[in-house]
Amino acid sequence: MSDLIARGLLSTNILNFARLLRRAGLPIGPSDMLAAQDAMTRIDIGNRTQVHTALRATMVHRHEHQDLFDQAFRLYWRAPEANQVLEALDKLSGPKPPPERAPPGSRRLAEAMTDKRDTPPPGEDREEIDAVMTVSEQERLQTMDFEAMSAAEIADAKREIARLHLPLDAKRTRRRRADPSGAHIDLRATIRASLRSGGEILALARTRKVTRPPPLVVLCDISGSMSRYAQILLHFLHAVASDRDRVHTFLFGTRLSNISRQLRHRDPEVAFQMVSHAVPDWSGGTRIGEALAEFNRHWARRVLGQGAMVLLVTDGLDRDGAAGLKENMERLHKSCSRLVWLNPLLRWDGFEPKSQGIRAMLPHVDEFRTVHNLASLRDLVASLSAPADLRAMDKWRLAA
Repeated sequence: MSDLIARGLLSTNILNFARLLRRAGLPIGPSDMLAAQDAMTRIDIGNRTQVHTALRATMVHRHEHQDLFDQAFRLYWRAPEANQVLEALDKLSGPKPPPERAPPGSRRLAEAMTDKRDTPPPGEDREEIDAVMTVSEQERLQTMDFEAMSAAEIADAKREIARLHLPLDAKRTRRRRADPSGAHIDLRATIRASLRSGGEILALARTRKVTRPPPLVVLCDISGSMSRYAQILLHFLHAVASDRDRVHTFLFGTRLSNISRQLRHRDPEVAFQMVSHAVPDWSGGTRIGEALAEFNRHWARRVLGQGAMVLLVTDGLDRDGAAGLKENMERLHKSCSRLVWLNPLLRWDGFEPKSQGIRAMLPHVDEFRTVHNLASLRDLVASLSAPADLRAMDKWRLAA
């Protein structure tokens, strides 16, 4: 091992491996490369398990990146004679069946493996290409499913999501604010001002009702079947939380986690890093009924005031078989002014509410929408920001 380090082969391999992970979408920085190189000097480099554990501990910081790292490790750190063995097996085997569609992580990894970033030869001219997306590419990105996006398309989608704004329809509150042209006379302020002039009332103090957007509460499922959509929606929620106040975000899988404070950080990368440390059950199971019961018991009275709107993001597939789900959904619906259920499964034309969880939740929601691409996300923003009469028409259209 010391010979490899002295010749610089180990650091070169770690550098190339880190570049592969970055092209696949993992946030690998110089500090991670230095930590990985230091970790490799403290283990037995001949033990593949120790090498895998050391690199994974220093380069992976989020639960959803573990599967992609494992695939990249198997492809990059394979034995030199592995290709010869595979070629011999291909010659001995007969015709192969058509390959199945690879998961999104494998597609991004394959793109990263074939991405050539070498500089051109000295005598060859390099052609400059405008990197701005054309109209057709933007339209294709709007309708593409988040699950089918590559690493570059996900980056483009995140930039599009960062530009979205959510101007919720403002509602009148019971609070009042001083306004010379207000419709209400403030008797207490008028008498208090008259004391400065010996009790003579020279002017009437007036107030107006304060109007402000209602609180927005988001309950997002981060189970294995929802992890990809949750990652994209977190960028949307971060943009919303940075643009307005009274946004409360909760993530649930096997437990409920409040990440409202973490999403208030201006830097999205720092915010998501804080979220990854605060949420221990990413890409795990789903206990929707238990999570809603905890929310109703500990958080409903704190955040569901002044006409709060609730966005419930889940596919409705509960591991506990919808235990207590009906009662908690009914209580949640009665505690807020509007409950919108966002379900990625609605993107399929033949969707039917067959599971117990979906049948228990569906009667207690005001709107049932899909959220699987940028177009559906823009429709959601338009619906939440529309006046009440237009929302009623939109709800009737979705039901039809």
